[in-house]
Amino acid sequence: MYQKAKVEASEKEHIAAPASTMLADAWIRLKKNKAAVVALFILVAIILLAIFAPIFSKYSFRDTDYNNVYGLPSAAHIFGADQFGRDLWVRTWMGTRISLMIALVAAILDLVVGVLYGAVSALFGGKVDAVMQRIIEVLVGIPSLIIVILFLMAFPAGVGTIIAALSITGWVNMARLVRAEILKLKNQEFVLASQVLGTSKFNIIMKDLIPNTVSVIVINVMFTIPSAIFTEAFLSFIGIGLAEPQASLGVLINGGYQVLRMYPHVLVFPAIVIVLIMVCFSILGDGLRDALDPQMRK
Repeated sequence: MYQKAKVEASEKEHIAAPASTMLADAWIRLKKNKAAVVALFILVAIILLAIFAPIFSKYSFRDTDYNNVYGLPSAAHIFGADQFGRDLWVRTWMGTRISLMIALVAAILDLVVGVLYGAVSALFGGKVDAVMQRIIEVLVGIPSLIIVILFLMAFPAGVGTIIAALSITGWVNMARLVRAEILKLKNQEFVLASQVLGTSKFNIIMKDLIPNTVSVIVINVMFTIPSAIFTEAFLSFIGIGLAEPQASLGVLINGGYQVLRMYPHVLVFPAIVIVLIMVCFSILGDGLRDALDPQMRK
């Protein structure tokens, strides 16, 4: 039923394709997901506009023009103007920049604290793990939004304050996910080999365990960023986050909500931007989950 394949002696050691890394394989699979690729391009466009649109505009996000109060969209003011005649195009992208900055910094802090905390808890185990997990259970038992609101009421509102408030409990979910993954890996042969060779626990965490949890970490970060953006917008919307004349998506939506019936354009454009960010990050996160998961390979 079987026939022996005829292979030339010179071709037996021939490498048919160049070696590929995990990230290269993940990128190839991600490119096959059209929805994730479109979401990625939209996010890149939004980030570029947030960075460069306020720089190259002739208006400042603080400049007022009382002759153009609630001006409708036009060639001079693409998104129109707000209650002080300020250009909404510049304010929308400046608000997007601030919201993205808050979300990215909060996500990085969650990443660093959560990964290290979860890795140490899982690797050391025993009493160390028990104590560290009790701390997490206490934080999980208190609604995070209540902690954030109390923190913002105790300290003056600002970008740094909001980042600190979001980071108080934001790392908990990351720590639990990383701990669960490392508990699966800590008894694998490559970890035991490192321990036998006398590798320190810190190097085992940084070089053996964390690199093998990259997929979980990346996916969680992709869902943490839109969650932080939504939380910042919510806090600014209810009046305990950033406030005028600062611009964030929450501040702009709060201002547009008050005049929605008469001047809907003030609300529509910031709302479209925040919806695009939330949806695109969710789609990209799903795409990365499929691309980084070895079980999803066909």
